[in-house]
Amino acid sequence: MDFISSLGVNAAGYILPFLFVLGIIIFVHEMGHFLVARWCGVAVDAFSLGFGPELFGRYDRHGTRWKVSAIPLGGYVKFAGDENAASVPDRAHIASMSHEERASSFFLKPLWQRAAIVAAGPIANFILAIAIFAIYFAVSGRPMADAVVSSVEPDSPAAIAGFEPGDVILAIDGRKIHSFSNVQRIVASAAGTPLVFTVGRRGDEVALTAIPEQRDLTDPFGNPYSQGVLGVRREVGAEGIPREYLGPVGAFKAGVEETWYITRRTVEVVGGIVIGTQSASQLGGPIRVAQVSGEVASISIAALFSLAAMLSVSIGLINLLPIPMLDGGHLLFYAIEGLRGRPLSDRAQDVGFRIGLALVLLLMGFATFNDIMQLTS
Repeated sequence: MDFISSLGVNAAGYILPFLFVLGIIIFVHEMGHFLVARWCGVAVDAFSLGFGPELFGRYDRHGTRWKVSAIPLGGYVKFAGDENAASVPDRAHIASMSHEERASSFFLKPLWQRAAIVAAGPIANFILAIAIFAIYFAVSGRPMADAVVSSVEPDSPAAIAGFEPGDVILAIDGRKIHSFSNVQRIVASAAGTPLVFTVGRRGDEVALTAIPEQRDLTDPFGNPYSQGVLGVRREVGAEGIPREYLGPVGAFKAGVEETWYITRRTVEVVGGIVIGTQSASQLGGPIRVAQVSGEVASISIAALFSLAAMLSVSIGLINLLPIPMLDGGHLLFYAIEGLRGRPLSDRAQDVGFRIGLALVLLLMGFATFNDIMQLTS
């Protein structure tokens, strides 16, 4: 099936899940900015889901325009005194503000309040991920299959290290193992790194050293990814994978752990792409997100929420990158302002925003190119 035909056949099944997932993430992110801004006494002109022309909206009693816009690839909160959706200050307007307007202007608030408002968006993304994972573990349980080796792949790192069927992995580098998924996660991010496995074998404990190898793989939907592989498998019986159902405190703790794992793994993958140890083909744009959303939605609504949690972490991290136009860029400017005792010059900030816009557009263009290349391959 060619690219155009593929889009035509699958678009209907992609659009609604894509808008659902992206809408939740964007709304929560912007709500983080909005709530902390209101708490700090900042006037908010607009809260928009999407960019571009407004489709529909309404004003609240505080004069904020709540609206949905035509391009659903982001959103923004526009404060009084903003020149545009990227919170670039409209200096002429700020200079002409009345005393009352200046008191509620974002740009005239103390440095710590401006930083808190900007940081609240990415923080809200992490909170959303924790909440979704916690609810999932409480309702659906957490997989807890014992770390029993059912088979060993020939010539794999596990085979070279001396693993045998029936081995029970008890610890890795001294860290106690509770389930086979623990093993998979540790190995996935340890390609090329020697790991010491404590293995239970016929009543004895054996120490085996293995070096996971980096492999290019594809998920069940054909999307590429790369990770460390050991070469052991655990067979699942007819009863399926055992699951542990958690109470509120345990579910919250598991949600934090899951969010931290995804955060760490995302940083490792992006860092690997930067230094060349990971393939840049793993970077996906809106087309791939839409495709994966539709595919995951075909499994279950719970799987779709899990995808939303993972993407929420990714968007939170992306927004913390120190690139002007993103939240991290604003925080970088505030850090410099705190060190210097005064903000950067207007010209320096303008140049920074222009460079940031170019970098963001370049990144989006590259990710979209990857999407198209995958669909046409």
